[in-house]
Amino acid sequence: MLSTIAQAAASLVMLYFGGELLVRGASTLASRLGVSSLAIGLTVVAFGTSAPELVVSVDAALSGANDISLANVVGSNIANVALILGLAALFRPCAIQAKIVRIDAPIMIAVSLALAAILANGRASRIEGSLLLLALAIYTVFTFWEAKRESETIREEIASAAPRRPIGATHGGVLVAMGLALLVGGGHLLVVSAVDLATSLGVGQAAIGLTIVAVGTSLPEFATTVIAAVRGQGDIAIGSVVGSNIFNVLGILGLTAVVHPLEMGTVRWLDLGTMVGLACLVTVFVTTRHRLGRVEGAVLFVLFAVYSSWRLGA
Repeated sequence: MLSTIAQAAASLVMLYFGGELLVRGASTLASRLGVSSLAIGLTVVAFGTSAPELVVSVDAALSGANDISLANVVGSNIANVALILGLAALFRPCAIQAKIVRIDAPIMIAVSLALAAILANGRASRIEGSLLLLALAIYTVFTFWEAKRESETIREEIASAAPRRPIGATHGGVLVAMGLALLVGGGHLLVVSAVDLATSLGVGQAAIGLTIVAVGTSLPEFATTVIAAVRGQGDIAIGSVVGSNIFNVLGILGLTAVVHPLEMGTVRWLDLGTMVGLACLVTVFVTTRHRLGRVEGAVLFVLFAVYSSWRLGA
């Protein structure tokens, strides 16, 4: 028991420093490449911090733990919106770029609904997984194409946000790589220790996947998002979560289904409905005020606590 707790503590340290390095590197890349931190947050940071979910889901599918494979993604998307954005907003309210409201948040809702539609027959096939991967490629290209068309005002903001002592793009890339390595290693270490503890308590596989494993694999997003919010990098904070949710469905479930077709198993429609509902709710929040304040953050956090309590007790 003590060794498991020590592993969890070590993983939290790795996640903190990994998040710090990733935010610094992503900010540098944004200024050097001439694109907004939002674009970097929606792609490089979001995809990188989703690496633990990718490893866990593919490994679980190949190992026959289908419930954990699917539940990990659904639960991670729930945790990203309700827990991570909720806590980030409680730490520091985040301003929202119009692009999030106009394009990316609706895409997050669309891919959540697409997953529910794919699972209508109880499974995700290799063909459906391939279509999800194709959609991910289109989204990524579109995001960077949009970033290159940003207005001069936004470009001036990017320039003003650049560090006073110039840091090369190569240095920024190294920081991103180091951050991702720590995040992936820390996330994996924490998941292993959390699953060991949960299994010893007799918690079901789907419940573990939707709560403990999902939160564990979402800790890279948590570390990155909270650190970005505290440092005033709101675009990376919001972009990381929205982009991660999009990548989780299109990339992780897409690749997992291609490697091994997925069955819905004991993941419930209420779980999928919670994922879609939270995506819609946070979109309403950011649309009405173009910011995510402490009140909205508190609402999201309470909803996550209620859902997790219900799922672990179900």
